[in-house]
Amino acid sequence: MPARFGPAGNSDSFSAKYKSSTIQAPAYLESMGLDHYEYQCGRGVRVTDKTAFALRDKAEEHHISLSLHAPYFISLSSIEPEKRDNSINYILQSCDAAKRLGAQRIVIHSGSCAKISRQEALELAKDTITRARKAAVEQGFEDIIFCPETMGKVNQLGDLTEVLELCKLDETFLPCVDFGHLNAREFGCIKGKAEYEKIISEMENAIGSDRTKIFHSHFSKIMFTEPGGEKKHLTFDDNQGFGPDYEPLMEIVAKKNLSPIFVCESAGTQDKDALTMKNYYLSVK
Repeated sequence: MPARFGPAGNSDSFSAKYKSSTIQAPAYLESMGLDHYEYQCGRGVRVTDKTAFALRDKAEEHHISLSLHAPYFISLSSIEPEKRDNSINYILQSCDAAKRLGAQRIVIHSGSCAKISRQEALELAKDTITRARKAAVEQGFEDIIFCPETMGKVNQLGDLTEVLELCKLDETFLPCVDFGHLNAREFGCIKGKAEYEKIISEMENAIGSDRTKIFHSHFSKIMFTEPGGEKKHLTFDDNQGFGPDYEPLMEIVAKKNLSPIFVCESAGTQDKDALTMKNYYLSVK
C-alpha cells in the first residue's frame, strides 16, 4: 500500500471557493490527486451527526481516508488531576466523532512539562492515556487508533523518545511524527537523509517495523526561536531558511516501502503542499 497524503483542515483556496462547507472537501481533494483529510477538532469536538455522516459518505465516494485531530487543550501530563480527567473525556469525545465520521486515527497532544521534570510528566501522561484507552475500549471505540504527537515547543512533553514511550503502552497506538515539530524543538536539527533515517530507525527499535511502516505524520516548515522552539507554521514557498525539507524523507519512505499517512499543516497552502509532497514521492517511487 502506498503512502497517503492530504491536508489538515481546509486550505485558503478551498475556503475561498466553498466557504466553510467541509462536505465538499473529499471531492475537491480527489480532483487534486490527494487521498486523505484530517478533520480538525482542535478547539473542541462539535460534530453533528448530519455533518459526520455526510462527510463519511463523501469520503467513501471519493476514496479519501479520514483522521481527526483531538482538541489542543488536552494535557495528558497536567499536574491537576481534574485536567487529566477532562483530557480523557476530550479523547472519548474525539473517538465518538471519529467513529461517526469513519475516521480510524485520532491525533493527541501530549501535554506540558513546564512545572515538573520530563520523567514525572511522562509518567502522568502514561497513566492518562492508558486510562483513556481502557475507557475507549469499554465504550466501543476499540477500533480507533490513538496517535500521540511529537510537539514543537521545548517545554512541551513530546520529543520522539517520549512519544514512542507512550506508544509502547498499547500495541494499537501509532506515533504521529511531526517532522516540523521535531526540527523546531531542536532548532533545525533535521539537515537531510541521515537525520530522517535516525528518526525512522528509532521508531523501528521502539515499536517494531510493522507499526513503523504505517505511522501517522504531520509535515510543514516551521519557524522556530531559541530557546523556545516552534513559533509558527510556514508554507513550502516561504524561503526564510526554516526547514525541514520533505524530499529526503519522501526518498526514504519510497525506498523502504513504508505506507504512512502524511498530513500537511502548511499555513493556508496545506492542500497544495501535500500534493507537492505526493508528486515527489511518486516520482521517486
